[in-house]
Amino acid sequence: MKTFDDLYAELREKSISRPEGSGTVAQLDAGVHAIGKKIVEEAAEVWMAAEYQTDAETAEEISQLLYHLQVLMVAKGLTPADVYRYL
Repeated sequence: MKTFDDLYAELREKSISRPEGSGTVAQLDAGVHAIGKKIVEEAAEVWMAAEYQTDAETAEEISQLLYHLQVLMVAKGLTPADVYRYL
């Protein structure tokens, strides 16, 4: 399992190196608006479906949401420390 900071560092590295075929790179290249839209859709799905899903299914959806939030952070040049200031 990776910590939030470890995953952020990995995504940041991928965005810098930009390997061919990287899903992260494709998402970054799609633009911040598209990433933001994906985050809103995933958050709504987690909220609406959580009552009917198992804990494992809900955790999987939340992990996808966190992943896309970190992709947005990388795209915007925000670090986990920037976000932690507001928690």
